[in-house]
Amino acid sequence: MSTTRGVLYVHSTPSAVCPHIEWAVGGILGAPTKMTWAAQSAERNSYRTELSWTGPSGTGAKLASKLKGWGRIRFEVTEEPTAASEGMRWSYTPRLGIFHATTGIHGDILVPEERLKAAIANDAVGRTPLSQGLAELLGTPWDEELETFRYAGEGAPVRWLHNVV
Repeated sequence: MSTTRGVLYVHSTPSAVCPHIEWAVGGILGAPTKMTWAAQSAERNSYRTELSWTGPSGTGAKLASKLKGWGRIRFEVTEEPTAASEGMRWSYTPRLGIFHATTGIHGDILVPEERLKAAIANDAVGRTPLSQGLAELLGTPWDEELETFRYAGEGAPVRWLHNVV
């Protein structure tokens, strides 16, 4: 199995959940994990952190699966491509749920042909306008909702994620 790396961004979570996230992430990564938490100014009484990780391909999916059901948490997970696997990105908000996309070597979202055909077909029958279908395929609603949370606390460094326009 190939080894890859990625980043876990917890954009906001209640303080009571912070140690549970560390425990869960440590279990997936196979080593105790201590994260540095900072107040999240975009949501009262919530905290943010980020963690660079290394592990076998599929680790990003395990992290996203573990964290997605924890109520008020907002997060993103990235997994870099390897010779044997594509890059991946997961975004989660309580309102929208989980978004998953395959990413290219430069972080672009890659949309499979059959999903594009389905978006065109849904537009043709009046189910979903094409512009809305494409926005959902690219994760635009998740990017819009998470943008406020992506900013670090005052005085902390800001790390920008790929922003779909």
